[in-house]
Amino acid sequence: MKPLIGISCCTKPFGAFSTPNHAASDTYVQVTDDVIRAVPVLIPANGDRADLSALLSRLDGIIFTGSRSNVHPDQYGGAPHAEGTPEDVRRDAVTLPLIRAAVACGVPILAICRGFQELNVALGGSLHQVLQDMPGYLDHSTPIVPQSSLRNAKAHMVTAVTDGWLHRLADTASFAVNSLHNQGINRLAPQLRADAHAPDGVIEAVRAVDCPGFVVGVQWHPEFDYLTDTLSHRIFEDFGAAVEARYRGITGETAIRPDGWPARLNKIRLHQVCSRDSTGVSGGF
Repeated sequence: MKPLIGISCCTKPFGAFSTPNHAASDTYVQVTDDVIRAVPVLIPANGDRADLSALLSRLDGIIFTGSRSNVHPDQYGGAPHAEGTPEDVRRDAVTLPLIRAAVACGVPILAICRGFQELNVALGGSLHQVLQDMPGYLDHSTPIVPQSSLRNAKAHMVTAVTDGWLHRLADTASFAVNSLHNQGINRLAPQLRADAHAPDGVIEAVRAVDCPGFVVGVQWHPEFDYLTDTLSHRIFEDFGAAVEARYRGITGETAIRPDGWPARLNKIRLHQVCSRDSTGVSGGF
């Protein structure tokens, strides 16, 4: 038996008739197979029909994925998006409450790109909507080139917080990352701590504090180069270690959370906490 990893999906039109589909990039499935060595389970963007307690009672970790779409500004009190900005309100309706419930229940989270922004919004933060239009900011947007190797290439340097989660993983204070986003963190959620910054000050990585489990996020896409980039591989290894600890669920087993403090993991207890009968997760987050 292997752990189960939830992978958040978007709603996207496919085919000649633009039929709505639930989709996630194959790279998330590949890295779950290759590095985390778990079973990938796609979480549909089915809006308020999502059964959070059922998901949390079965999943051993969740990857909140990147996407072209953006979190709807109503979720953080922002101005309306410019016309044509892609949104996915059905995804928002699943991922935001699922993040809040997973954080409370100790389910390990790795949040990437849009997922990184969702993590911040779900916990009370806000977003800048178009970084490249703001004076003094880098252009963090996706390069408009046909070759994926160029779109996904390293774009700028990132500086990790001294002795933080990423600093320990990278064994260095600065490293290069790719950049494929227009939006970024504005107001940081109270439960999050910045773990790395771009040269313009944009927050590029976060970790959660005062929670029972492993919760981290990065603004870039480590799944694109985990086969060739040491830090990208280590990010998924670290997440995988937290997933494995939850999956084993041995009373008193110690896992190291990204804030450096030991967390006692008891899978049975966590599943009881997250069950519908005990807390009403479906409506309580």
